[in-house]
Amino acid sequence: MEISYNWLKNYINIDLDPEKVSEILTSIGLEVGSIEEVQSIKGGLEGLIIGKVLTCSKHPNADKLSLTTVDTGEENPLPIVCGAPNIAAGQKVVVATVGTTLYQGDESFVIKKSKIRGEVSMGMICAQDEIGLGTDHDGIMVLPDEAPIGQLAKEYFNIESDILIEVDLTPNRVDGASHYGVARDLAAYLKQSDNTITANKPAVDAFKVDNQDYPVEVSVDNTEACPRYCGVTISGLKVQESPEWLQNKLKIIGMTPVNNVVDVTNYVLHEMGQPLHAFDGDQIKGDKIVVKTMQDGTLFTTLDEKERELSDQDLMICNAEEGMCIAGVFGGAKSGVTESTTKIFLESAYFNPVWVRKTAKRHALNTDASFRFERGVDPNMTVFALKRAALLIQEVAGGSISSEVTDLYPNPIAPFEVTVSYKNINRLIGKELTKDTVKNILTALEISIKEETDDTLKLEIPPYRVDVQREADVIEEILRIYGYNNIEMPDSVNSTIVYSQKPDDHKLKNTIANQLTSRGFQEIMCNSLSKAAYYDDLKSYSRDQVVELANPLSSDLNGMRQTLLFGGLDSVRHNRNRRNGDLKLFEFGNCYQMKPGASKNDVKSYKEENQLGLFMTGLKAQENWTTPEQTVSFFDMKNQVETILIRLGLSLDNLQEEAGELDIFSESLVVKANNKELVNYGMVAQPILKDFDIDAPVYFAQFNWNALLKESSKTGILFREIPKFPEVRRDLALLLDKSVSFAQVKTIARKVEKKLLKKVSLFDVFEGDKLGADKKSYAVSFILQDENATLKDKQIDKIMKKMMLTFEKELGAQIRK
Repeated sequence: MEISYNWLKNYINIDLDPEKVSEILTSIGLEVGSIEEVQSIKGGLEGLIIGKVLTCSKHPNADKLSLTTVDTGEENPLPIVCGAPNIAAGQKVVVATVGTTLYQGDESFVIKKSKIRGEVSMGMICAQDEIGLGTDHDGIMVLPDEAPIGQLAKEYFNIESDILIEVDLTPNRVDGASHYGVARDLAAYLKQSDNTITANKPAVDAFKVDNQDYPVEVSVDNTEACPRYCGVTISGLKVQESPEWLQNKLKIIGMTPVNNVVDVTNYVLHEMGQPLHAFDGDQIKGDKIVVKTMQDGTLFTTLDEKERELSDQDLMICNAEEGMCIAGVFGGAKSGVTESTTKIFLESAYFNPVWVRKTAKRHALNTDASFRFERGVDPNMTVFALKRAALLIQEVAGGSISSEVTDLYPNPIAPFEVTVSYKNINRLIGKELTKDTVKNILTALEISIKEETDDTLKLEIPPYRVDVQREADVIEEILRIYGYNNIEMPDSVNSTIVYSQKPDDHKLKNTIANQLTSRGFQEIMCNSLSKAAYYDDLKSYSRDQVVELANPLSSDLNGMRQTLLFGGLDSVRHNRNRRNGDLKLFEFGNCYQMKPGASKNDVKSYKEENQLGLFMTGLKAQENWTTPEQTVSFFDMKNQVETILIRLGLSLDNLQEEAGELDIFSESLVVKANNKELVNYGMVAQPILKDFDIDAPVYFAQFNWNALLKESSKTGILFREIPKFPEVRRDLALLLDKSVSFAQVKTIARKVEKKLLKKVSLFDVFEGDKLGADKKSYAVSFILQDENATLKDKQIDKIMKKMMLTFEKELGAQIRK
């Protein structure tokens, strides 16, 4: 929510600087994200000056260019090459001098001294759209003859400067979604030290009905979706460009002026927080407004010229024959105000937040109006805002109020009734507040005290405070206005000796995170909301296991993630698109699954697991004169995985390693402990990488962190002396089928010799035509050691012979000499 500091001061008389105002707003729950100096036109027309074209002649080397000299009030005229067709000597123009920055949307460029087709150009003569003063680009902007030469453009065009305060509204604080709403909260706080400070609404006493020339009949068929509907007609108005003051107000907060009528509705929206809509009277067929739903499947074209298929749960504002507007969300293409409009029906309503929210989500529309309606506007503001807008429209567009105010409100929304006790106020706040302090704060917050006893207060909460409906909510309101910083900290802290869980999850995560960062990894944090469509073609993580959201923000965030893979790939893509392709990333995060076919209403149907994900892609190390360029490989990821397992105290010899089956990988391994999967790792499948537009291999490891913790808790740190007796190494060259894995060799070796065999390592793999089809050669080393005596050759030979026989029998191995 953008708040103009100057605009804010229209409703509260303060002399606080913007920084202090921002500090107070943050302390009372309207957190300020940023403070920025802005102008009604981006850049404030800095560097632009009024000039006069002294001479104008054809460019000798270009038919469509002109050579000009321009007097800007300096000693020497500026030579400027201009391409505008309407340039002529004697014109008063706007000149961007060398060094000036011009803005085109979010982009900018600097005017430099240049040569254009061989002729020097020392600036630029500007068109309206090039400096933000309009949309015309047919030619340069020609000013009246009385425009003073040398005057700064920002002074000539009366460019306003202001301080923009960005308030990061939480979903429950829609009451702060307007300048008056912020002023009201600010006044409630300041009133505690100065009871003369109040938030003042603009006056609407001047509102009066001028005639009855344009009556419009209004009916509401669906009072659940529209509890209150108000309207009034204005005739004889003239739609044109808004006056400068109104345009500047809107430009300061980032809005684009449209015309005087639409601008007033936007102005009142941001002033009072009440959305309004103006209908072209000539488009209201039968001079009748009907608020109702339409038949399911009805087609309706909105202001953005898109044809939308309506649901029978979409509330519509209709005339006697057809729909004109999606209520509370978006206007129609036909009924909007145009330059030919001479009479309007001005709408101010309170729509059911649930209906508006569902409609907005259904049509993927997010407008200023729907933002407020779906959070709950003030039902008591509708008539006031209507009168305020009508008076402003008369001021800027003329016209007459041509009907009585229609106000259909069959079931008024009652204030919330809450009883609070002083005892609970003091208990929850942690400090004893005086009764007068409590009552002053409540009064400042427009909360009425209906009954009072020695111990309790019976209160009425205004309907615009949709988040204050319980005793605890009221106490929170009292605390935020009293000031969190005014609650003293105790001199001592009472604590007890508590049991520390083993293993310590937080400590182990920090240990592994530190290890990974020391090895060149960077931590990422991705959204746990994901796109459910990612899982459409997967078997290992099927679509029916996705925990889907009932009311997703968008189709890209409509499900809970089952794996850390897709969020990480999104980070990889983001970095690669910015030429940062050598990546080592890791993330700790929760993943979620639903049991296929299970009931969504049963909490036992859902599973949540903590996981650790690693990602590696690109170069292994930066290229330099001592290190050749080398990309990361499967074995680099294997090294990282084993290092983590070892750091957690797990012995690799006690783990089982098998070929993985997850279809998110093209090739992978899975490491298990007692048949419980600890980690899957490998190369991400090519179809998945293609979906993310990643054209380089990505290696991914996914640890089941909960299972790792459980296994880690079974291990302990043991001390033992360095053995006094030497170890012995023996090597074997085994000719095997390609289907045989090293894990099988290692498992058989340990089964043959459990006591003396300390380590089995693979130090070479060879494949070639000389070995035969589907054959490979493993060079394997075996470390033997007796910790109580020196091994003798006879013992060693016996063990090795037994191993060779077992390899030949179980694996069909041939011992190569």
